[in-house]
Amino acid sequence: MLFQKTTVDGAFVIQLQVDADNRGWFARTSCSREFQRHGLVGEFTQCSISYNIRCGTLRGLHFQASPHEETKLVRCTRGAIYDVLVDLREDSRTFRTWVAFRLAADNHLALYVPEGVAHGFITLHDDTEVFYQIAGFYEHAAARGIRWNDPAFGILWPLKPTVISVRDMSHPNYIAGAHPTPRSG
Repeated sequence: MLFQKTTVDGAFVIQLQVDADNRGWFARTSCSREFQRHGLVGEFTQCSISYNIRCGTLRGLHFQASPHEETKLVRCTRGAIYDVLVDLREDSRTFRTWVAFRLAADNHLALYVPEGVAHGFITLHDDTEVFYQIAGFYEHAAARGIRWNDPAFGILWPLKPTVISVRDMSHPNYIAGAHPTPRSG
């Protein structure tokens, strides 16, 4: 795996090293030793899949409040997404910075999302599937979100959402101090 730093501190794009032959290909998608060599969490406690029927489906921007922060490793295993991260760690030098990447089944990229960073995406194709490896357990009471189109961040989405949940439409705009997040330390 090749680890590339992003403009959000602690977030990485991970490119798989594909070993291909006449049968197809094989690639390692996670290795705790390699993650630890980069100073990253490498033990994931749960996995989830998000299946999205329509292009233009928006999910996010989600995170979990302290003390239940989550680190995520996100891959698109079918279709394609525009995957967005927003740094909500108030003591981070990249606080309020956002970054986005196209993750797709055909480019084999993964995105490492550190705790304290909100995550969301919009699907770029119908029938899109997203696979998450998560360090930390989901705690309903700690689930938080910020508005996908919050002017405080100015995220440039490639298309307007056509499918979005009531919950995601109701997330508030960001207010400093209102969303307890971990230190960037």
